[in-house]
Amino acid sequence: MPKARMSGRIAACAAAAMAVFAASALQAEAQERRSLRWSTSNVDSYGYKVAASMVKILEQALGNAYTVTVQPYPSTIGAMKAAMDGNGEIGYTADVGMTQLYGGEGGFKNYKPAKGLLVHTWYAYPMESFMATAASRADQYKCWGDFSGKPVFFTTAGFMNWLNFQRIYKALGYQFKHVEIDPKTQADALQSGSIVGAVAYTTAGRSLSSYWKETDIRMDVKLVNPCPNEIAKLKAAGLTISEVDPAMTFSKDVGVKQVFGVPILFAYNVRADLPGDVVYKMLNAFYQNRDKLAATDPGFTPMAKDFVGMQVAGINANPDIPVHAGLAQFLKEHNAWNEKWKVAGGNS
Repeated sequence: MPKARMSGRIAACAAAAMAVFAASALQAEAQERRSLRWSTSNVDSYGYKVAASMVKILEQALGNAYTVTVQPYPSTIGAMKAAMDGNGEIGYTADVGMTQLYGGEGGFKNYKPAKGLLVHTWYAYPMESFMATAASRADQYKCWGDFSGKPVFFTTAGFMNWLNFQRIYKALGYQFKHVEIDPKTQADALQSGSIVGAVAYTTAGRSLSSYWKETDIRMDVKLVNPCPNEIAKLKAAGLTISEVDPAMTFSKDVGVKQVFGVPILFAYNVRADLPGDVVYKMLNAFYQNRDKLAATDPGFTPMAKDFVGMQVAGINANPDIPVHAGLAQFLKEHNAWNEKWKVAGGNS
């Protein structure tokens, strides 16, 4: 056989062997990387939208030891249960959802997680829930009580704003008559009268969800504030009232200069069995990149201004719920730990 042909075959065999070796090395590396599944609400939700932007930061913080994937679920409660049943590691939730979870109420009645309960881990942004109606029938609705017993889309069932208005109506003694619709059809439902109201919400008073942006474009809406006696009842029940400038989020006049909403604090919480160093690295990464996150989406602005304070507020909303060891370590380093709190799996 000619030397040139023999040399060519040897080179080809060597190249093939190197390709197989490289492929094997990549496969081994992929197998070594652990999975971190980030459960959120559906793809139209704010929670899904911003989770996707945080994946890269988290993967880099963990030294590429983990592959982080965002997995949407039909509702926030569904995302919470996915994490607690072992189908995810990070669960999208809010303070009101954590209250119901540990109280065994609502969607968590008789619920027993396959793996373990979520614990305080990372609180990311506030949302403010309020009420809206079609501008064409706005003269019929002056207070939140005017919607009592009427067909309203309180956001998707299982969403945290849906839970928020359940507790609002309970505090006010109103009848909660929820009509479930596809959020993308909200404008049609309001215009046809199949629903007479819809709960709207902003993130940090700055961002609207995608389906509400579509409603804002397609029709004229009016925001309806709670009346003074309703505000007094809500405050007496321990709920907070936030003022939001609608001009920051809506593209048209919505009938009020300031809208009053009841805020909730959203979180991405995990089970206690996720290693403490993973959670600690995650918190440090988001803390160090807080200004970058706020530049990416204005909903992160409050967190960027007071990252540590937001974690404290999240825990204080449900102070009897355990705190993940990674968050406890982070707060102790920032002199923000309260000895009355309980570390998940520990005593202090």
